[in-house]
Parts: sequence; C-alpha cells; structure tokens
Amino acid sequence: MINYLKGIVTGIDKSTTNRVILTIEVNNLGYEVQVPGRLLPQLSSGEVQIFTHFQIREEVPLLYGFATTTERDLFRLLLSVSGIGASSAIALIDTFELSDLVQAIITSNTVLLIKTPGIGGKTAERICLELKKKLAGWRMSAGLTVATGSPAPGVMDDVQMTLLALGYSPGEVAQALQVISQEVGLGKDSLAEDWIRQAIAHLSSK
Repeated sequence: MINYLKGIVTGIDKSTTNRVILTIEVNNLGYEVQVPGRLLPQLSSGEVQIFTHFQIREEVPLLYGFATTTERDLFRLLLSVSGIGASSAIALIDTFELSDLVQAIITSNTVLLIKTPGIGGKTAERICLELKKKLAGWRMSAGLTVATGSPAPGVMDDVQMTLLALGYSPGEVAQALQVISQEVGLGKDSLAEDWIRQAIAHLSSK
C-alpha cells in the first residue's frame, strides 16, 4: 500500500517497551512509523527515505519502517514464521547485522539467535526450520554475502574424521564441504560442529 515515505523527521519517541516511533512529515501530513533502533544513527537532519511495511492489527493500521528494501524484505520473511510478530522480527533485526542474522538462521545457530530479547529456544528452532531454505536462495538475490572457504586445518581434520567414521566416503565428504562453503556460507572461523551438522544435513538429503 505504501512502499516508502520521503520527508522530514519531526519527532522521535523512544518508549519503555523498546519501541522507537518516528513522526515523518510528508506533504504536511505526519506519519507515525515504528522503526528498528539501529536506524536512528543513520537519520540525517534533512530529508529521509524510509521503506515501509503496512500492517493492520486488531483493526489498527500500523506502519513499520526500514533503511533499505533488503531489511524490509527480511522483516517480512520473519513475519511469515508462525508465532513471530512484528516486535520479535524488529528485535532480531536490531540485534544482528543482516548478514549475520541470515547466516545464523541458515546454519541453525539457535545459540546465537536466543541472544535476541524475547526469542527463546523453541522460537529460534522454529525460525531456522521454516526459513533456512528460503534464506539460502534469498541471500544471494539480496546481495548479502559472507566470508566463505574451507575449514581451518585443525577443524578440517576433525570434520573429515567424524564424517568418515559415520560411514561417508572421502568423495562424499569433499563434495559436501564444497557445497556447504558455497551455499550455506560457512567460513574458516566456523566450528567443527557447525561443519559436521551441515554436512550431515546435506548428505542425508541426497
């Protein structure tokens, strides 16, 4: 309904419930827009452009605003998860850089996700379950990149030994690690447990 607003910020309301609401004046109309707190340092004293998501909750129209269309698209993807509302989605976006948030979901890093206020273990698991495949493809089209590569030498040894002990062939192990580094985005600083978990998931899906 409203793709973006371009105007002057005339008010900033930081409530006690960790909500940040901007008042943006556009053509003599003042719009209230709830935004992630991380947006505030990016606001200039002149004209701003905020990309919006319009939602009606309990018959009350609400506007949510974001710095980029990528941030807004991720917000909408988070809203598609059962049990995730706007407050939780904004909290996730406020807690992490976008690429780090997407990476945590794709790799099912629930330990990292539960650092978000209001996000518990079961909710984090549900987010990963429902979004990891969607985000793997979306990340590329959105231009979100992460450092990738093979496991560090010591980690590589642990990963290979564990996977071989589980009965996978050297060829299967090598192919799985290549796919994970390219599609999932694990890098040299990732833990052996992350590589092993993702490799088993990949090999089990074949």
